[in-house]
Amino acid sequence: MGLVKSYKHIFMSFFEAEMLRSSTLTFNACLDVLKALGEPTRLRLARLLSSSDLTVSDLTAILGQSQPRISRHLKLLVESAVLTRYQEGAWAFFRLTEEVAVVDLVRGVLSRIDAADPVLRRDAERLDAVRRQRAERAAGYFSANAGNWDRIRLLHAPDAEVERALLRAVGDRRIEGFLDIGTGTGRMLEIFSPRAERAVGIDASREMLQVARAKLDTAGIGNAQVRLGDCYHLPVPHGSFDLVTIHQVLHYLDDPAAAIREAAQALRPGGRLAIVDFAPHRLDFLRDEHAHLRLGFSRDTLVSHLEEAGLDVVAQETLAPDGSAPGQLTVFIWVAGDRRRLLADTAKEKPRASPSVTVL
Repeated sequence: MGLVKSYKHIFMSFFEAEMLRSSTLTFNACLDVLKALGEPTRLRLARLLSSSDLTVSDLTAILGQSQPRISRHLKLLVESAVLTRYQEGAWAFFRLTEEVAVVDLVRGVLSRIDAADPVLRRDAERLDAVRRQRAERAAGYFSANAGNWDRIRLLHAPDAEVERALLRAVGDRRIEGFLDIGTGTGRMLEIFSPRAERAVGIDASREMLQVARAKLDTAGIGNAQVRLGDCYHLPVPHGSFDLVTIHQVLHYLDDPAAAIREAAQALRPGGRLAIVDFAPHRLDFLRDEHAHLRLGFSRDTLVSHLEEAGLDVVAQETLAPDGSAPGQLTVFIWVAGDRRRLLADTAKEKPRASPSVTVL
């Protein structure tokens, strides 16, 4: 087997190359990672999990090995910091760690393996089958609920216009860490992942996470992941993201201020929070039929919540309805910056010139 014969040589040559470069990993940490990878099944697992979040059942089906065997290998990879494990209800998902130095080392090893190896080709084919099954389940859920979402979309500016406005308001600075709260179908991850080193989406609905995972798989987005989580208690470390978005989520919450405070905790010093939601309106059917707890937000309310969270509004954009139908909604986009950096940084982050952008 080509993979078995060559992996020791790969590890030795790559380890020598890595030692010539600066790294935040200690010598022993490097050895721990390489020892963990130094077994055919674990190397295959690391390769699969470098691009997808998978369960033990997924991996058992792909590798054709028993559940206890796969679980033992996964446990060792987690203990050596190669993988991270997170719980989603009764399911446990695995993924390549987010520790940058370990990721660089692991991806460097993986990049030196010939993808044409028969074992790896077979793994890739079975992974594609798992992804197709995910997509089919997600499509069924989406079809059952799409009518409700489409009705709301008709009430405000087209999604593409809202997304363009959000990108203008945020600016084009490179993002190291991106977090989307209430990610839903993962659309914000699709938009921002090309500009981010890593992207994470959080949602409280397992069904919506299935949709998001399927979309990320289809788009081939490997630097984004989704997790089950509560917007009031985010399952991420404090101070770890440059940009956080809350897109059309606050109106579902009974305590938007608490969600904004929690989002602010996830920001690095100088990070930014972008909120997309509705201006105040009187469409009561959204409350009765679509679980909206808030009929929009006034400027004073949003500014107050943001300031209490230690954030200052740096940009706002308003997308008014086109007036083609009664009862349409105005969309507000707010971008607020963390106060823990000099105000001079705000000047660098002004959005591109646009007649509808207000820089505050």
